[in-house]
Amino acid sequence: MEVYQKSIKAIHEVDAMIIDFQPELFILFISPTFEDKDETLIKLTTLYPESLMFGCSTAGEIMGDEVMDSTIALTAIQFNSTKLKLSSLNLGPVKANSKEAGKILSNDLQGEDLRHILVLSDGLNVNGAELVKGLNTELPKGVSVTGGLAGDGAIFGHTFVIANGEKLSNCIVALGLYGKDLKIGYGSQGGWDSFGVERLVTRSIENVLYELDGKPALELYKSFLGDKAAELPGSGLLFPLSMRDDENKIPVVRTILGINEEDQSLTFAGNIHQGSYVRLMKANVDRLINGAEESAIISKEIIDQESQFALLVSCVGRRLVLKQLVDEELEVVKDVLGEQVPMTGFYSYGEIAPFNKDTPATLHNQTMTITTFAE
Repeated sequence: MEVYQKSIKAIHEVDAMIIDFQPELFILFISPTFEDKDETLIKLTTLYPESLMFGCSTAGEIMGDEVMDSTIALTAIQFNSTKLKLSSLNLGPVKANSKEAGKILSNDLQGEDLRHILVLSDGLNVNGAELVKGLNTELPKGVSVTGGLAGDGAIFGHTFVIANGEKLSNCIVALGLYGKDLKIGYGSQGGWDSFGVERLVTRSIENVLYELDGKPALELYKSFLGDKAAELPGSGLLFPLSMRDDENKIPVVRTILGINEEDQSLTFAGNIHQGSYVRLMKANVDRLINGAEESAIISKEIIDQESQFALLVSCVGRRLVLKQLVDEELEVVKDVLGEQVPMTGFYSYGEIAPFNKDTPATLHNQTMTITTFAE
């Protein structure tokens, strides 16, 4: 596996790239504030017409052990024997059914020696939990799924994905990786602390929460936040919910994507099941950094050999909490995986990975999710 990386701050830097191999794949994590996004994609596809282009918008770009803004985190890869297939889907026809969207993409990528699916989705108009359920449907044993939901800083206005040379809104893009020689590791850990009383979800529909303990959800949530309530939905990133139910015996974290004052509801990146129990969460900086380290340790144990490339998807909420310490969660990952391992990624609106090697993928929020690759 050959890997080339560059943090691009302006379009003219594309011409200065010197890649001494023919890339099969470009992974592009693009800031919404990067100027000349479309023009840069056109230039890349003109220079490298045979290469697949895969990526999304971000709430911060990861390049090595640094977090960047207003850049493109570019990674070019040539595999030794791994084969690739890219599939994309507009959410328009299936917007009300994210699970069906996942099924369509998963079925399209089925093939001999399918080893892994990397998925990137619109971050605002998808039910991430249902999308992952669909991807897992009829997936052959031993095929793993990781990825994340595109970001837009802390604005929650507009996200996009990259499918070859196109910047697509309201879409999902999935990359199938095929080959017996490909090894994949993954880990996803958080580090948030639960506090306060556990409350029963008394009314919800998929990822929209209407009532807790029979009371309007938004009204009750605002009472938790105090002065921070005026900054919703952005401030919701600092106070996610932990949810447990029969389906999620290991509690999962859910982050708010939007609010509705009219019906006093909260919309989350994934399902909040009626009859489940939720608790408010808050950040502990040391535990967040330790969570990133643990994620790297888990991914290293699963791959069971030296990684040749690592893709990191961390939640925007973690970045807002860590602030100037945000590089530290990348540094501990680098320490675990090794200085020689190229790393890229982005800050997201949701992370996708299995809990461990014996479970299917699920949607996470507020985690550091790591996928490692080797041939």
